[in-house]
Amino acid sequence: MTRTVPAVVRAMDILELFLDADAELSPRDFAARLGLPRTTVFELLNTLVSRGYLTRAGEDSSRYRLGVRVFQLGSAYSERLDLAREGRRVAAEVAGRCDETVHVAVLDGSDVVYIAKVDSTRSVRMVSAVGRRLPAHCSAVGKMLLAGLPSSAVRARLPQDRPLPALTPRTLTSVRKLERELERIRAEGVAFEHGESNDDVSCVSAPVYDHGGSMVAAMSISVPSSRWDHKSDMEWAQLVTEGAAQLSGQLGHIGNAARLPTGR
Repeated sequence: MTRTVPAVVRAMDILELFLDADAELSPRDFAARLGLPRTTVFELLNTLVSRGYLTRAGEDSSRYRLGVRVFQLGSAYSERLDLAREGRRVAAEVAGRCDETVHVAVLDGSDVVYIAKVDSTRSVRMVSAVGRRLPAHCSAVGKMLLAGLPSSAVRARLPQDRPLPALTPRTLTSVRKLERELERIRAEGVAFEHGESNDDVSCVSAPVYDHGGSMVAAMSISVPSSRWDHKSDMEWAQLVTEGAAQLSGQLGHIGNAARLPTGR
């Protein structure tokens, strides 16, 4: 088993206390929350201050806040992030758990574009490709991304004077019905599709958030309808929700999933 260095662990514990709402903390706060002796806390604080990871809240203050070095590290991490690369890596882990096709997609106008994909190893599987475009209203991943917009923004992307294009007899072609479906998705946090873009495929999708809490992508699991019933809807939903949350974490999102919009 790999050993950890206690002093480093304690220093990280101190920094991670700032992941909560507190902008400034005192030595007493650190000692009480971490159960550390005051002398140990002072040694750790002095070290972190000397390296720029913490700074005093004021010249004569006994409280501490995050230092500029933390910002520099976070900026370096953000600059090196590649949504497609990270999406494919996490999608591969999800696909390894269920052996079904996993996509990561972004919204472009009224379409979705697949930016990452990992195939099932089974002989019967969904056929798709990275870069493929699909009308957002007829796929689980697209409906999830539309649900991440306010209703007014959804209407601006969809025709109001004619039916939506249909890919199968099950495609939602009514904007009004789609809006009702998006309200359900906002309430439940997952989107389903059964034969709406492909007669023989069912899908489930969950949102992917960035460090600011904005939905930047969505992840989906696509399953031939003949295998969908091997699990319940909620089992599929749990798998994709966990994968989307993992990818969100890689993008710097902290805590529970951001709240989907409900306003007009």
